[in-house]
Amino acid sequence: MKEYRIEVCANGAESALNAQRGGAFRVELCAGMPEGGTTPSAGEILAARRLLDRTRLNVIIRPRGGDFLYSDLETAIMMEDIRTARIAGADGVVFGCLTPDGEVDIPRMEVLMETAAGMEVTFHRAFDMCRDPFRAMDELIDLGCDRILTSGQRNTAPEGAGLLAELVRRAEGRIVIMPGSGITAENVRDLADRTGAVEFHLSGRAPVESAMKWRNPEVSMGGTVRIDEFSHNITSIGRISAVLEALA
Repeated sequence: MKEYRIEVCANGAESALNAQRGGAFRVELCAGMPEGGTTPSAGEILAARRLLDRTRLNVIIRPRGGDFLYSDLETAIMMEDIRTARIAGADGVVFGCLTPDGEVDIPRMEVLMETAAGMEVTFHRAFDMCRDPFRAMDELIDLGCDRILTSGQRNTAPEGAGLLAELVRRAEGRIVIMPGSGITAENVRDLADRTGAVEFHLSGRAPVESAMKWRNPEVSMGGTVRIDEFSHNITSIGRISAVLEALA
């Protein structure tokens, strides 16, 4: 029988704790979720590490949203963030660098891999922006990455199931292919059967209404960007446990 593992993309220490309570094997701690995840603060990492006593903690290392083409300054920042995550007690880090032509940026990856030596490394969904996913996978294996987080180069993992299955087949156990994006209790069993994957990445978040009584509708903290500032999303214990039950 396959041993399935769930990684939860947690947007803070509270979500990380709920992920553990729901049975997650691993947490990927992130800030900036609307941008696809950016590096969380040192305080957030430390708080999550103190709360997680049976769940592994990985930290995304991504200095900004947008593309994955990084400057020397941004690479230096990522190196410092990896060191900070190590000091804070993270088990692993999550990053990815690309060239302008959509290839894995080998020199920058080598520098970051050296900085992360001894920690688990996941190459994140920068993979979904690669020109040739099979060449990229082989290069990441050679670099020593432990896993690839990918939606199969589609918006959601169920849509990308065909490529995910082929990646799992070609990987032959040399690297973990971890589907992520759009995974729920309703589709995870089918996705597991179709792809052969054993690790899955999801957020399992649900909205929590703000306790604020006085609200000023004339002001947005995002300026021209309008979002609901009187609710926030937190990982749901029930949603995580439901995914594990679906895989059982």
